[in-house]
Amino acid sequence: MSNDCGVAIELLRRRAGLRRIAYVDIDAHHGDGVFYAFEDDPDVIFADLHEDGRFLYPGTGDATETGRGAAAGTKLNVPLPPGSDDATFAAEWPRVLAHVRKFEPEFILLQCGADSIEGDPITHMRFSPAAHARAARDLAAMADELGHGRVLGTGGGGYNRVNIARAWNGVVEGLLGEASS
Repeated sequence: MSNDCGVAIELLRRRAGLRRIAYVDIDAHHGDGVFYAFEDDPDVIFADLHEDGRFLYPGTGDATETGRGAAAGTKLNVPLPPGSDDATFAAEWPRVLAHVRKFEPEFILLQCGADSIEGDPITHMRFSPAAHARAARDLAAMADELGHGRVLGTGGGGYNRVNIARAWNGVVEGLLGEASS
């Protein structure tokens, strides 16, 4: 699994001098490339809604994985059952926001791959593009509330081109603070 987000985290730290960076992942797969690379780093705040690893590759991301050592409690894994939809997202999303807000990150990185959108041919999630828009909108608002306004949306999985376009329209609208259609 590639780790472009992990590279971005390191660049933000080294080149921009940022310390606390939040990584929020709503892709269907567990963000294991970031989680395990920073599992013991208390300055990388991790929150991941993903399809339960018992049903989808890479088979990781158990709720008990919350970080190690000094980073214990800085990581939040929320494995969701196959078929999880916008109602499931709405029920779990406040936990993600509370977790991230508690650590007051200096930068928020949103990994919003479209494979969690209903109709993806290899995953079993049923989010709509509105969930992606809400994630982007809420995280952009949080970044503004924290006084830095720094949030970056990145792509990940997505194996249905229509879903990718719809999800990214929602993300862009959310980042701009607009309502999603």
